[in-house]
Amino acid sequence: MTAGRTDTTYRNPVLNADWSDPDVIRVGDDFYLTASSFGRAPGLPLLHSRDLVNWTLVGHALERLEPESEFTTPRHDCGVWAPSLRHHDDRFWIFWGDPDQGVFQVNAPEIRGPWTRPHLVKAGKGLIDPCPLWDDETGEAYLVHAWAKSRSGVKNRLTGHRMHPHGTELLDEGRVIVDADRIPGWFTLEGPKLYKHDGWFWILAPAGGVETGWQGAFRSRAFFGPYEEKVVLEQKDTDVNGPHQGGWVRTPSGEDWFLHFQQRGPYGRVVHLQPMAWSPGGGWPVLGHDGAPVAEHRRPDLPPQPPAAPATDDDFPGGRHGRQWQWTANPQEGWTTQHSADGLRLTCVRSAGAHDLRTLPHVLTQRLPGTPCTVEVELRLDSEEPGARAGLAVLGDAYRWIGLQRGADGTVHLVHRFAETVADRERDADHPRPAPGDRALLRVDIGAGARCRFSCDTGDGFRPFGQVFAATPWRWVGALLGLVAVAPTGQGHAGTATFTRFRISTSAYG
Repeated sequence: MTAGRTDTTYRNPVLNADWSDPDVIRVGDDFYLTASSFGRAPGLPLLHSRDLVNWTLVGHALERLEPESEFTTPRHDCGVWAPSLRHHDDRFWIFWGDPDQGVFQVNAPEIRGPWTRPHLVKAGKGLIDPCPLWDDETGEAYLVHAWAKSRSGVKNRLTGHRMHPHGTELLDEGRVIVDADRIPGWFTLEGPKLYKHDGWFWILAPAGGVETGWQGAFRSRAFFGPYEEKVVLEQKDTDVNGPHQGGWVRTPSGEDWFLHFQQRGPYGRVVHLQPMAWSPGGGWPVLGHDGAPVAEHRRPDLPPQPPAAPATDDDFPGGRHGRQWQWTANPQEGWTTQHSADGLRLTCVRSAGAHDLRTLPHVLTQRLPGTPCTVEVELRLDSEEPGARAGLAVLGDAYRWIGLQRGADGTVHLVHRFAETVADRERDADHPRPAPGDRALLRVDIGAGARCRFSCDTGDGFRPFGQVFAATPWRWVGALLGLVAVAPTGQGHAGTATFTRFRISTSAYG
């Protein structure tokens, strides 16, 4: 979904879906952005823009999460947290923290790769949100990171290290360079982005929590401090709650801009673009309109670009899915079948966890759009296995799905199932209906507040199926749209399900 705009202005959010914890850089005339991907694969999405408003998804830097043994099953809130994207020595670099393993790094000569395999720069529990800096004036390199209390027992502080210029190892044990427990009113300091500007070391870092927090700026003449701080972006009287955590970028003409997220419940963390200036005299950054987020603003001084947004629709040519899709864990061979026609052919994977989609690694997902929309996909169940089923899901801590299931008597029924947050298995949300022809056109209308309604067409027009429900997020991840095919445990191949013409269109539903 594209941001609202005129010829001279843009409206926030510029990325109206869950592109969590964004970081941005400019290389020449091109801007690149990456974001958290948590436990989904491929990870580390790579977005490209020429104007900071229109963005397209051009790939991923992480094909599989490592170690492989840790991500064979879904770990929705683990994995890749808050990456930092940089360009140094003619290479692209991404550092991120896995809260259970430590600080990782990958790099590549071009944004589309090939990217190196993940390299563990610093092992440890609770090491999150790392950001490197190569100081071109001195040749020194540094790394700063935050802490996750859930793993380490500490938070609200930033630790700094000297780093080898090759970006492969740290050169000291590190020390706390900002202790926000000593700053009145500050808590949950995290997400630091490290820069060198005008003779100062700058750390742009959020605090106060993702739903209610603010964006801080810290500066020091020396990397290890001492630092002074200032709040540079907060909600004030706007409707943008918790505006913080992102990256600063400068255009070729010298304009400064800041991209950050806003937590929007089931929609996840949508991305806003704020103008940025430097205050006269004091030299602190001023974000938005006098420190408050802007809803609409003059566009950046950059060449006009055609409207663009990350892809959502998919015809699955040759059985291949587009780059907007991610699995809920590392994929395995045989989950999909390539063929000569259009349509995604998913294997009905035999699974002991077939009663709970949240436990399945072979669910193919994409982000829930942040505006009212209608999602449609056509499904054909090509399985004779009793109990085999496939469908379209809205996934979160609670979930619902609609689809087709083969009965013990060989007939196929349309089913609507759900599981509450505390439930360990799903239940029927409506009475099953016959599905003649073993196919159905599935739809979910998503309205304001992510309130959803499933409907289906088995040959006689769309009819509502089940109750209106509210999509729910995971702990750190927005709700997801999912395609799934599954079968009970047993022997032999359980058949396939074919999805065709996946479409998302704007809607006035709600």
